[in-house]
Amino acid sequence: MHYAIIAAGEGSRLRDEGILLPKPLVPLAGKAMVDRLMDVMLHCGAESISVICNSQMPEVYQHLLAYRDSHPDLAMNLIVETTPSSMHSLARLSAVIPEGKVCVTTVDTIFHEREFAAYIQAFEQCQGGLFAVTPFVDDERPLWVACSKEAGTTFGGRVCPLIHGFFDDETQMADDVWHFVSGGIYGLETATAWPVLHQCLAEGQSRMRNFQRALVRANVPLSAYVFGKVMDIDHASDLKKAEEILPRVEDYSTADRGRACKQSAAALMAKAYAYWAMWDSSQWSNVIDCVNRLENQYGRGLVDNFAE
Repeated sequence: MHYAIIAAGEGSRLRDEGILLPKPLVPLAGKAMVDRLMDVMLHCGAESISVICNSQMPEVYQHLLAYRDSHPDLAMNLIVETTPSSMHSLARLSAVIPEGKVCVTTVDTIFHEREFAAYIQAFEQCQGGLFAVTPFVDDERPLWVACSKEAGTTFGGRVCPLIHGFFDDETQMADDVWHFVSGGIYGLETATAWPVLHQCLAEGQSRMRNFQRALVRANVPLSAYVFGKVMDIDHASDLKKAEEILPRVEDYSTADRGRACKQSAAALMAKAYAYWAMWDSSQWSNVIDCVNRLENQYGRGLVDNFAE
């Protein structure tokens, strides 16, 4: 299985809210977002990982080079380029992604890792595309996915309904289909997806959702895999929502300790709000809320002496 990460966005909304690190390097549960994704992909048996990052963020590229150096057995392709849209980023990635099945996502997509592993198992059995969908509505401008209530195929023990179409507005959808929101995780077969992608570019299209609609028009078979929750990180407040999706550290086996969990997400949020409070003193109340949650819900606390 091959994987690709689109990490070429500017992260302007996070920056406006006081989080000055490039989005791929913003820590989630104590680990840079892009590292968390790549670690999850490696855990799922990645043969290769291809990443595109913004040319205006050289520190991201240096970080990715260090990750590649620390994983000499991983085939890792890096592209540094500022693109006008995520669809253009995917087109650039298509030149380096090996042929076959590829799972594509954006760097800030947050999901439960066990759900993702089950999704990958299902995609390995799937003929055509398999896209993540969720009933959880979090995005400011969600892409609605109409899925058949009657037609579906079982992959990995899960019935995956056929996708009928993609809509900007839920009111555009018929009542006789399942209404889901796109999860931003795309399982594609390069042989059928890339010709459609390049045709979209030739027609002047510029959004991932238009590429997805073009796949439907081209009769590329697409199925939906339902996640409980999937979200992306656009605002500082989204870190709290991400905490709700992640498991508690106690839920992991000993071998998986150190992976993203609720406790470390809450600690990161306390740190992010403390940094924000340097410019906006009202944010100290959020710091206190995070620390109280760490102590009362998760059994953690502050050290007595910071120097230690």
